[in-house]
Amino acid sequence: MPYGYDPAKKGQDKSFYYPDKKVLTKLEEAIVKIREDQQPVRKVAGWLENETNRKLSATRLHKLAWTKEELDARREKREANLNKEQKKVKRLKNTVKQTSIKAEQAKRRLKKATAKSSDIEQETFEFPNDTVAPEQEVAFEPNKGPQTEFLAAGEREVFYGGARGGGKTYSLLIAPLRFAHKSAHRALLLRRSMPELRDVIFQTQQIYPKAFKGAKFKAQENTWHFPSGARIEFGYCENLQDALRYQGQSYTWIGVDELPQYGNADIWHFLRSSLRTVDTSIPLQMRATGNPGNIGSAWVKKMFIDPAPHGKRFVEEVRFTANGQEIVSGISRKFIAASVWDNPYLTQDHSYVSMLGSLPEAKRQQFLYGNWDVVEDGAFPEFDKDIHTVETFKVPSGWTKIRSCDFGYSSHSAVLWGAIDYDDVLWIYRELYVNKLTADKLAWAILDAEEPDGRIYDAVLDSSCWAKRGDVGPSIAEAMNKEGCRFRPSDRSPGSRVAGKIEMHKRLQLDEDTEEPKLIIMDSCRNLISQLPALPLDKRNPEDVDTKSEDHLYDALRYMVMSRPMNKTTAWENIPKQRWKPSDNMFGY
Repeated sequence: MPYGYDPAKKGQDKSFYYPDKKVLTKLEEAIVKIREDQQPVRKVAGWLENETNRKLSATRLHKLAWTKEELDARREKREANLNKEQKKVKRLKNTVKQTSIKAEQAKRRLKKATAKSSDIEQETFEFPNDTVAPEQEVAFEPNKGPQTEFLAAGEREVFYGGARGGGKTYSLLIAPLRFAHKSAHRALLLRRSMPELRDVIFQTQQIYPKAFKGAKFKAQENTWHFPSGARIEFGYCENLQDALRYQGQSYTWIGVDELPQYGNADIWHFLRSSLRTVDTSIPLQMRATGNPGNIGSAWVKKMFIDPAPHGKRFVEEVRFTANGQEIVSGISRKFIAASVWDNPYLTQDHSYVSMLGSLPEAKRQQFLYGNWDVVEDGAFPEFDKDIHTVETFKVPSGWTKIRSCDFGYSSHSAVLWGAIDYDDVLWIYRELYVNKLTADKLAWAILDAEEPDGRIYDAVLDSSCWAKRGDVGPSIAEAMNKEGCRFRPSDRSPGSRVAGKIEMHKRLQLDEDTEEPKLIIMDSCRNLISQLPALPLDKRNPEDVDTKSEDHLYDALRYMVMSRPMNKTTAWENIPKQRWKPSDNMFGY
């Protein structure tokens, strides 16, 4: 049937085909794009299929766009520029191509003839050694477990990370092939530098042609082109300036290998703006892989790992106003934990596992066990989530409750609530971590949060909040105290930061008698649990934490432990009391 024509409908002459004017109009536009605009035929074929929902191969479209005489003239012009040896090579390539086509046709005829023959005993036909039957070849089969879960995940954003050797990068190369049979599929896979990208491209050259016959890689574009018209582009992105190259592009799938190598989430958020498509049958997806121990491990952990257990879907609520209407949406995410034991090819003789086990303790925890809580040169290496955190419970009424705060507006304000039991153990039972709140609004938020707590015996605020810095209005502390959220200033004397860090070490260490720490955090304080083990040391002053890191909750906790907290009930019981004595012991008066 000619392209752009339909068979006769009921009541029409069955010997004729009838033209579809809309399709033929689009075909004429496609020919103009090829002949006059000099656009690539494969790109135009994909556009035509999207416009008409009718498939037309690039080869057939090429023949429709040019007459036979024009094609012959172009062929003669190309051959005129070839020397004798080049012409010979071209003839041999054509011979190989034609032979392959005839061999495939013969295989199909043999299969049909064998199926129809019922009198002849079925025989197994062996193909030549250099030819493999397409239906018998398995190009890729995922390992059972996390690798299969990653490739089958339907969430918008998925991070596959943890120990080294789990097959994460290879999974990221396979993932965009899932929709390569659709012409509107556009994928982008990024690495941080060009040398890393070359290794990734080399691996795709081993698998992509096997998965899709006819897939071709164009080195100048660093792009794979598939017979359907789909494309998978490979690029590098070292900083936000490099990410601007992808501004205005449309992708249905975006992948980033070794995401924690980026210091913050700016590039991830920027790439998200290029995730769009007009084909609703293709889901929009962002995928990433990585190992702990890189510069961006903290923000990756906060975005993907802390909100939910690995393998469990969670949704980040997105709320905004557009055209005067409030819109509430969400971004579905999932973290899939990787382990070297998921890869049977690397654990056959334990040589690779032994190599990872020989690394220093911090690297061994990160690369062998995939531990995101361990930081090399971390400020508090004794912090252990299994020891220093517990499930949230209701604080007993007899425990003394206190509060501390580190104020920030553009940066975050960190507020912590603690309770001291009768053994002088400090339990952190609530946190408030917000930004863009003025002092009065933060005071309201604090009072609302602690309404069921009853009496707060002590409250400490960063002493710099009392400074007016040359203005005549109320200070931050005055504004909060005025709302009824009262604080006293923290200690900011010389050496107070180092002294506070030492006090933190004392409380994190296990008591020799009870074998329990003096500081325990409830699991509802997710931000504090995430930030505390990730705090790095100051390279210029190893006795203090790096103040350039995210240390707001740590500062609030330091103010609390330095406020000399103790249980008021225990303190009252330890005070010597004056007992009433009768003047006459016989009569009792």
